[in-house]
Amino acid sequence: MIDISILALKNAVLASVADSRYVFVMVNEFLKKSGKAPLFNVQVVGFEGEVKLNGGLFSIHPDVMINDIKNTNLIIIPALSGDIFTATTTNINYVSWINEQYRSGAEVASLCTGAFLLAFSGLLKGRQCTTHWLYANEFRHHYASVTLVDEKAVTDQNGLYSSGGNNTWWSLLLHLVEKYAGREIAIHTAKYFVVDLDRNTQSPFIIFNGRKDHGDEVIIKSQEFIEQNYPEKFSVDELASRFGLTRRTFERRFKKGTRNTVAEYIQRVKIEAAKKQLEIGRKPIMEIMLDVGYSDVPTFREVFKRITGMTPVEYKSKYISRPR
Repeated sequence: MIDISILALKNAVLASVADSRYVFVMVNEFLKKSGKAPLFNVQVVGFEGEVKLNGGLFSIHPDVMINDIKNTNLIIIPALSGDIFTATTTNINYVSWINEQYRSGAEVASLCTGAFLLAFSGLLKGRQCTTHWLYANEFRHHYASVTLVDEKAVTDQNGLYSSGGNNTWWSLLLHLVEKYAGREIAIHTAKYFVVDLDRNTQSPFIIFNGRKDHGDEVIIKSQEFIEQNYPEKFSVDELASRFGLTRRTFERRFKKGTRNTVAEYIQRVKIEAAKKQLEIGRKPIMEIMLDVGYSDVPTFREVFKRITGMTPVEYKSKYISRPR
């Protein structure tokens, strides 16, 4: 029997707790119907008899107190709601237990913004992680020692798992079902819950918003210049000169502040503008390409696909606003 401990965190997102429990309970049912023994012992564990979730809108009663759990096989850290840093520090009493269980052989999976608590534990240092794209800048600021790959829907490293924003936790839950129960059961589970089994990216959903809370006023002004003039042609040397810096100093300060190189930042601003025009759907792709400052079709297509995971044609087809 595989013991699964779902943490009853304060200000957790109720759906992430409920979905985690429901998935593994239903897998047990699928196994029983196929003549096999149940595989999972699923429990919600916490430090208190009643825990407030979703900013106090809901409450749950854990199945068991966490200090009564001597060993577990899989810990699930649910998504957090509200101010993420406050929600994380409110739950630091779980950190030592998570670390102790991981050292004893347990695996740990964080759902969406639950990655902040997993990173706080120190277990992710030097490893990859994903979380909701909206919190990517905040995550990188607080946990610079963790490699955030926010374009990914799921990460899996050394018994540590994470999922991207909101519903991508289904991708991680199915990934775990497949690992523990096999591909056949994972497919059956995906069909039951009507969820795509192998979604591996959240890139199409990311809305780029350059980080500006770094306090470097010169770099903030350069970011604003790029965002206001992205269709124009200008080099990194020209930008550095405009803001009174050498190229080397400008690039160093820009990367430190924004977590992007200058070239990456310009590309992301251009592609974000292209995405918005593609969603409106009033212009042909070639015209949009020129509007955002690209003149070469292969280059535009390659950069667009690298950032969004889709070609411009695929993106337009998926997100175009259609008349009712």
